[in-house]
Amino acid sequence: MLEMNNLDYYEFLQISPNADPDTIHRVYRFLAARFHPDNPVSGDPEKFFMLKTAYDVLSDPTRRAEYDVKREVVETEKAPLSSSVDFMDQFEGELNRRLAVLAVLYFRRRNSPQTPEVGLPEVEKQMGFPRDYLDFTMWYLQKKGYITRADNSDFTLTADGVDFVESQRVNIPVLNKMLTSGASVTSASSNSSHEDLAELEMRTSEAHEAAEETEAVSPRVVVADMSAQGDRRTGSDRRISIH
Repeated sequence: MLEMNNLDYYEFLQISPNADPDTIHRVYRFLAARFHPDNPVSGDPEKFFMLKTAYDVLSDPTRRAEYDVKREVVETEKAPLSSSVDFMDQFEGELNRRLAVLAVLYFRRRNSPQTPEVGLPEVEKQMGFPRDYLDFTMWYLQKKGYITRADNSDFTLTADGVDFVESQRVNIPVLNKMLTSGASVTSASSNSSHEDLAELEMRTSEAHEAAEETEAVSPRVVVADMSAQGDRRTGSDRRISIH
């Protein structure tokens, strides 16, 4: 049974806390059709109940205002990610740090698309981990194209970073935990997630190499250069190639 106590209604509906009533209603109708028990493909009674509960609160201005106040208190008192995720292990710790930075920047990008920048002090606060140990982490994520760094040193998640987070959260348990309830992550889950991450990067690299090979051996179409006269001595025509 899914827990309701720690459920973030905005997170569950995948909308911004600043979403207007029309957006809330539109998203609710879409998800209701997906999770309705009568849907033979994606029906889910538990999620449908949670959806209905979230919608009943967010669609009522008074109840939503009360919920927002409570949610703000919970956000302020929320334990840092380091309380449930290992950032210190020599190998797993570094991989977890990368995922944590992506999660922090993803939340800001989605909830505040007009001001998606996050400074190192805020990253340090949410992770509960000293910024002094994040130099290699930030360098790697920048080189991968997942984040960018502004002139004021604030970091922002790129479109590639968003794609990675949204497409891989179901494959990487520790990332999904960071994006949802923030519940503790077991060592087994961490091992599995890092194996999935390593396999994902290997597949991505192989895909890029395959694309480059395909481009390198792509056939060339040869057409006659109709603007030039043939060589009367050899009878051959000049040719041009179009890739």
